[in-house]
Amino acid sequence: MTIRELTVVKCGGTASVDAAHVCADVARLVREGRSVLLVHGGSDSIARLAGRLGVPQRTLVSPDQVSTRYTDPATLEVVILALAGEVKPGLVAELSRLGVPSAGLTGLDGGMLRARRKAVIRSVVDGRTTLVRDNLSGRLTEVHTELPETMLRSGFLPVVSPPALDEHGRPVNVDADRVAAALAAALGAEQLVLLTGAPGVLADPDDESSVLSTYQVPTAGAPDRFAGGMALKLIAAREALNGGVRSVRIADGRVPDPVSRALRGSGTTVTTESRSGQRV
Repeated sequence: MTIRELTVVKCGGTASVDAAHVCADVARLVREGRSVLLVHGGSDSIARLAGRLGVPQRTLVSPDQVSTRYTDPATLEVVILALAGEVKPGLVAELSRLGVPSAGLTGLDGGMLRARRKAVIRSVVDGRTTLVRDNLSGRLTEVHTELPETMLRSGFLPVVSPPALDEHGRPVNVDADRVAAALAAALGAEQLVLLTGAPGVLADPDDESSVLSTYQVPTAGAPDRFAGGMALKLIAAREALNGGVRSVRIADGRVPDPVSRALRGSGTTVTTESRSGQRV
């Protein structure tokens, strides 16, 4: 069931993204009558907690240069503790302080997010492609919207993060940008805003003045010229557009009013080769 004029916002997990600015802007939008669902990651919090607990961290880089977190059992525990025990309560508390009733959810709650565990992942190590079989990450397969719909219709702002449930009912890590895209599509959102620690998609990653006003993501495969987290954001944007979301923007999460600025046109509008961001 579609929530009228829903905006899904993904708050990046790096320290450069200002969560206080994001919450203040989201609170303003809610007071103006918009429906908002907030999705968050927490890469810096995960890394900090892993360091305190002595859990080594590793990044997997696929042959097409898309990087993801290696999630062994110990790292999955850290991910859940950091997201559900630190980042999410902080966001909910700040929204509450601003007068916005909100509640924190992971993909486990109500079976909201379902995924299929990746049995094998190809990763490039020292120039050679290796097969990783013990990674507890998954690819989203289903979104059950009953819980976030009920919350939104009751006047609560859902604050959502990984993990998801795999096909055996066990937690698996999933990418938060793709969670935001999947929820936006499943809930019939009008807009998806992916906030990051950059002013948008950059033609030159070392030059913040090289922001692309639009970027047309290819219909399949990894986006050309982009690697790491930006490649995953562009893949998530494509999935949202293919799922019927009308507008997807990648924008700066470090500035005041980051969501409002994005909705007014700052950052990068993502389109696909088969769509221009419009529903068909």
